Amino acid sequence: MNSKKNILFIVFILLLSLNSFAVEIITPIPRKISYNKAKALLGKKLFNEKMLSKDKKVSCASCHVLYDGGTVHKRFSKGVFNRELLVNIPTVFNCVFNFRQNWDGSAKDLKEQAAMAIKGFLEMDMTEKEVEYRLNKSLKYRDLFYHIYGTKEIKFEYVIDAIAEFERALITPNSKFDKYLRGEIKLSKEESEGYSYFKSLGCITCHNGVNVGGNSFQKIGLIVPYKWNKNTPDLFSRTKDIDDKNVFKVPTLRNIELTYPYFHDGSAKTLEDAVEKMALHNLGFNIEKDKLSKICIFLKTLTGELPEILKEE
Repeated sequence: MNSKKNILFIVFILLLSLNSFAVEIITPIPRKISYNKAKALLGKKLFNEKMLSKDKKVSCASCHVLYDGGTVHKRFSKGVFNRELLVNIPTVFNCVFNFRQNWDGSAKDLKEQAAMAIKGFLEMDMTEKEVEYRLNKSLKYRDLFYHIYGTKEIKFEYVIDAIAEFERALITPNSKFDKYLRGEIKLSKEESEGYSYFKSLGCITCHNGVNVGGNSFQKIGLIVPYKWNKNTPDLFSRTKDIDDKNVFKVPTLRNIELTYPYFHDGSAKTLEDAVEKMALHNLGFNIEKDKLSKICIFLKTLTGELPEILKEE
């Protein structure tokens, strides 16, 4: 075991020991978050705008379906000109709470991620100049941008700024578990037992914080190796450090029952399948059926309300 794996193992053991005490390391999503409403509503239009793709057939919303978990229920989505993406699409909901964006953490914030998606060959395949040219031909958009940014010329930087502001507003508060954390309700017996297993078995080691994930990089296959695909954008694709193979940003578990299929490769079709595989590959054991069932029951308490911005025009 090399030094990096030793460190990960030690952290894993320390966090497991924390879980034996009354330490709560998951926090509720705030009921509201501050954002510029006018800018976010413009971003909402742009999020659904197919003009931002080369063939004018896809938008951000094509892969992030806002009334279906903020993702799309396919192993690999297709972007412009029917090009297939290399990773399973993560949910856009609660992305503001992620410490970085994309599976490989290649985007430091929402603006950078929006720009990468618009310019990505497989996604929308546009240049900044093409985006500006198309939008500046639209009197509707020129008027909208003028009222918010005070300029008669639409710039790419304003486009990604508005999209990022909309995405910032895509929070899903008031899940049953959030209400439990705030002391408003109690969990059912099975939900409570599932949460106890979630902590005691070590799931909470990586899935913690407000987003129940999204705040660290971790290796899938830490204990039992997981098949590596050289074409998948993992952390190794950025660092070229061999220890970073199959290392990804930990996905959020918020609304997890709605965001199937699971994992970076979309290989887990059901929630039960995902939990079972994670127990094996990252915790090193075959989980008992009763514990598996109750953890899944607990995970369904993480489904929150749809974002308020979706009701706004």
